[in-house]
Amino acid sequence: MTMIKVLIVDDSALVRNLLTEILSSDANIEVVGTAQDPIVARQKIKDLNPDVLTLDIEMPRMDGITFLEKLMRLRPMPVVMISSLTENGAEVTLQALEYGAVDFVSKPKIDLVHGLQEYAKEIIEKIKSAAKANVKALDRLPVDRLEIQEKLTADAIISEIPKTRQFKTTEKIIAIGASTGGTEAIKDILVALPEAMPGIVITQHIPAAFSGPFAKRMNASSRLNVCEAEDHQQILPGHVYIAPGHSHLLVERSGARYVCRLNDGPPVNRHKPSVDVLFRSVAQYVGPNAIAAILTGMGADGAEGMKEMHDCGAYTIAQDEKTSVVWGMPGEAVKAGGVDQVLPLNSVALQILKQTKK
Repeated sequence: MTMIKVLIVDDSALVRNLLTEILSSDANIEVVGTAQDPIVARQKIKDLNPDVLTLDIEMPRMDGITFLEKLMRLRPMPVVMISSLTENGAEVTLQALEYGAVDFVSKPKIDLVHGLQEYAKEIIEKIKSAAKANVKALDRLPVDRLEIQEKLTADAIISEIPKTRQFKTTEKIIAIGASTGGTEAIKDILVALPEAMPGIVITQHIPAAFSGPFAKRMNASSRLNVCEAEDHQQILPGHVYIAPGHSHLLVERSGARYVCRLNDGPPVNRHKPSVDVLFRSVAQYVGPNAIAAILTGMGADGAEGMKEMHDCGAYTIAQDEKTSVVWGMPGEAVKAGGVDQVLPLNSVALQILKQTKK
């Protein structure tokens, strides 16, 4: 494997030293330099030509988000953000992913030394994955900078529907799984879908502190009603349910209804939530009435579950390599023989819509 050159940008000398120690422990990674702020980093990028950049968010002279936006317009390269596990940190990190960061490393606020060392293997894997990522220039304004109409409810026209009223259930369920690069890929799909859709369930590999803010961000960006899934929550048309970062999301049948079930079991494929868990539950309870899409992501989570869905008669889609940030999960699903169609990201929503009408 070719040596991966990394530049670490963080205002904390402790974090710079810890990351240097962790990354240097891998024979295929070379930390070519460090910088305490983006101004210093800008020159070091020119001098050292790194393959991957790790970037802190809160720094003097220029914050990480402003620097990232400039970098992705002028000199696109793989960037892994260093972010705190707080709700505010989650919002800013999701914005960084929107601007083109490949992934992020969670930085614990307490016991930083042991916290980062515990995630050493994950940090190394994310750097290696980022080095292979498809990175594109930031050539459009993020969605949250565009004018989005306020999402009104039916209360603006008529009074609230009585709670005794029964909802008509949908026969179809759409299941989506993603990891690295998935937050933006999911948004691109949801933004393109109309309100009149079957219920959608999503597992995105994401920490517990990030899944709620991510769901709110998707809700503000699309015409669908998006929320973080709750246990026993009924799956309704026009609604999207995102797995919480602390639980597996499953779909079950309860009488004439589909419901979300949350499971606090161990990680599957080292992930919790796991795409395989979601896809298997959909294969068992929805079968041929399901449509599934596996999007950009590192590793193989979801490949086996998608094969099970495919074998049950569900229609299955994988994002293609060219438009994936990392073609790990979709590629493994294709290898497993569980994919009906491989599509670029901008065609996935249209194909999902077509399949719902069959």
